[in-house]
Amino acid sequence: MIAILDYGMGNLRSVEKALARVGSQVARVRDPEEARNAEGLILPGVGAFPEAMSRIRARGFDQVACERASEGVPVLGICLGMQLIFGSSTELDGAEGLGLLGGEVTDLDAKGQKVPHIGWAPVSWTRESPLTQGLDPQEPFYFVHSLASRPADDADTIGTATYGETFAAVVERENVFGVQFHPEKSSSAGLRLLENFTAICSPVPA
Repeated sequence: MIAILDYGMGNLRSVEKALARVGSQVARVRDPEEARNAEGLILPGVGAFPEAMSRIRARGFDQVACERASEGVPVLGICLGMQLIFGSSTELDGAEGLGLLGGEVTDLDAKGQKVPHIGWAPVSWTRESPLTQGLDPQEPFYFVHSLASRPADDADTIGTATYGETFAAVVERENVFGVQFHPEKSSSAGLRLLENFTAICSPVPA
């Protein structure tokens, strides 16, 4: 079972339906104890980083996410959820993140273009990954964001997109993954990525 962490912010129903469509056994969980037996965790998110982290800590999802990640369980952050897996963000008054990956989240440098960045943009793969298996070069995905993640280690970036600046669109370090776009809104390419994540989770014992 893949657990979608429900802390009250995020497009959970759409993510849940997309995962079910690719054959995943999936459940939305509000109790961190329910996530302790999951074969994979998904951290969604729409909204502001500081408020999201406050809610995550209030429900104890910060501890369970870090514990399960350290045990080798695959974790996927989606949109704001990708930003939350980093160490900190400058959004609003700033906040500390989960710290599963080193780096900071700062304003997207759109170079005069309208922010937030909303719409389809091609993603360029910088290295191979089981998360992106079968996806074409320059595959388009659907983005909605005003900030960008800055990995401390460039090797953690496996896909980039450009809107003004070129930014990290997909990250990976061992069993921790993040996508800045919304795979659940990205047609067949997004479904393929979620199918790949499901396959990554499958060999992991609960």
